[in-house]
Amino acid sequence: MSLRLTDITLTYPDGDARLTALDQVSLEVPGGSLTAVVGPSGSGKSSLLAVAATLVTPDAGTVTVDGTATTGMTRGELTALRRHTIGIVFQQPNLVPSLTAVEQLQVMARIDGRRPRTARNRAMELLDAVGLADQAGRRPHQLSGGQRQRVNIARALMNDPTVLLVDEPTSALDHERGAAVVDLIARLTHQQATATVLVTHDRTHLTAVDRIAEVHDGRLRLPARTRDSAPPARTGGAPTAP
Repeated sequence: MSLRLTDITLTYPDGDARLTALDQVSLEVPGGSLTAVVGPSGSGKSSLLAVAATLVTPDAGTVTVDGTATTGMTRGELTALRRHTIGIVFQQPNLVPSLTAVEQLQVMARIDGRRPRTARNRAMELLDAVGLADQAGRRPHQLSGGQRQRVNIARALMNDPTVLLVDEPTSALDHERGAAVVDLIARLTHQQATATVLVTHDRTHLTAVDRIAEVHDGRLRLPARTRDSAPPARTGGAPTAP
């Protein structure tokens, strides 16, 4: 299980010319490892995440998700790939105001056709994993910012993705809650064996990540791994609550 970007180039119209957002970017993220992508605003971080999520098609290069190259896939095929293989944690949780925490997760499973009881059991398992089993019946306005972000993370894992993409998860949180959320993402990555990319401009919470890649002007610089241990195999069991 892995995510691989190979020689990705992405440009956008800019008047009569084109602006290069990503310039021959290559990145491989093995299953069970967390790579943080850092860089200033406008450097290409969000573009990289959008390409990895198959939401934007690059001008050149290949995106390979869990051994499957996405080049040439139809829109429907890409939608199915995202539904079954890719979990996305958006910067803002965007939870449905009228739904409880457990219902936020159950909706994802219903879209995928899972039985209600199976969906609820999986939802409760994940809420327990993020430390919110006792908040399952609360609606978004009854949760703190950090709790809403944890529901957001659990929701992204509901359909057992092999790739997890996380966009600025600490932007609306204070330092302590931001650090706790990144630690949670790292723990879930290792225990669920997802290939995880976390995009952020904030370097202060990255002690738990396996590797840090830097993006500047659309080019990626990838230092050596920050951790020596190899990623663990996927166990399939419920992660331990933080």
